[in-house]
Amino acid sequence: MRLFYNVLFLIFFVLSSPYYFWRLWRRGNWQQGFAQRFGFYPQTFPSFKGERLIWFHAVSVGEVNLCVQLIKQFIKERPEFRIVASTTTTTGMAELTKKLPPEITKVYYPIDWNRAVKKALDTFRPEAIVLIEAEIWPNFLWEAQRRQIPLFLFNARLSRRSFGRYLKAGFIFRNIFSSFTTIGVQDKLDRQRLIALGAAPENIVLTGNLKFDGAPLTLDDKLDVPQMLTLLGVPSDAPVLVAGSTHAGEEVLLAEMALRLKAQFPNFFLILVPRHFERCKALLPELKATGIRFILRTEMPDGLPSHSGGVDCLLVNTTGELRHFYGAATLCFVGKSLTAKGGQNPIEPAALSKPVLFGPNMQNFSSIVESFLSHDAVIQVADTNKLEQQIVSLLTNPSRRNMLGAQAHEVVLQNQGGVERSVQILCSHIKAK
Repeated sequence: MRLFYNVLFLIFFVLSSPYYFWRLWRRGNWQQGFAQRFGFYPQTFPSFKGERLIWFHAVSVGEVNLCVQLIKQFIKERPEFRIVASTTTTTGMAELTKKLPPEITKVYYPIDWNRAVKKALDTFRPEAIVLIEAEIWPNFLWEAQRRQIPLFLFNARLSRRSFGRYLKAGFIFRNIFSSFTTIGVQDKLDRQRLIALGAAPENIVLTGNLKFDGAPLTLDDKLDVPQMLTLLGVPSDAPVLVAGSTHAGEEVLLAEMALRLKAQFPNFFLILVPRHFERCKALLPELKATGIRFILRTEMPDGLPSHSGGVDCLLVNTTGELRHFYGAATLCFVGKSLTAKGGQNPIEPAALSKPVLFGPNMQNFSSIVESFLSHDAVIQVADTNKLEQQIVSLLTNPSRRNMLGAQAHEVVLQNQGGVERSVQILCSHIKAK
């Protein structure tokens, strides 16, 4: 079984490596930590010999935010442990570096090649490994099993598609899922799917969705979006739609819609925050073709003179600022829900008491969406026409907007506590000195 997997992995790695290396190059700064992906960690790292160490891993930005919450809570409970935090992407590493103190070691997760995995585990020798959501790499987990390292999976989530794939490859994954000491799941459906994949029912705990804990209920003052809008000539009472984590095709639809809405709401202003900021360059000709007047976020240095109402849209080509733009919104639209499938996380704007709208394709957040819809706390639409109708309705009904925002905020509050529950589970399995 392992030989079969490793042969397949080697073939896939060789065939796909040009594409992944190109992606690393396109994102920039790819040289930093590149050797770590093959298990080579610099000698400048502190020695971990004789240390009690826990390894936390999160794939990218969304999971990293949860990982940071878990680490901070764990440190409060068990300060005697050293922490290694790993991620897969450069954007994830940027978030780890920004949000965790320097005494916590941040590394790139090794590719799932036997030699790389063994070198990484030899370097850190963790007492336990904590994975976030569903980052299942067989060689890494098999080697951890062989070394009898307890494995924990928190905020476990299996989409219908990934569940089907794991089920088809059950001869590889059943043993892996059965090896976890504890799996913290978001809901009962994930529990049923994990049991079907071989996880022991007694090792699965319903902790709720940790993403509710990861969304701050207030904003810091690192970015003054209202002042930014003032510099653009946007009146303080202008209706502002923030479209967050948008995907291909959605920006043009929203820009065309914004131009129509300006006929009824002359001060209407659109803020587009693509999920991948690298796409902004390709978006420029597409947005120009719509006729909308826009400016890039990076074209706004301090002290920019007012545009006196000459701009209809701000295109955000930076990262880590979406939360602040949501905070200045009249309405929030969550992307990857109109022209693509899967959706993006609606919790962040909801936590800020904002009215939240999204399209029909929210499959990756189905349990979260159900929590909000069952409390009449968000609006889900079937298509762009329905989205426009709902926006008009909300802009002409302030009391409805306020009610939606308040109910969304309340749903977030009711679902918090998963991080603390998960850390208590982890601590209960780790021996004291």
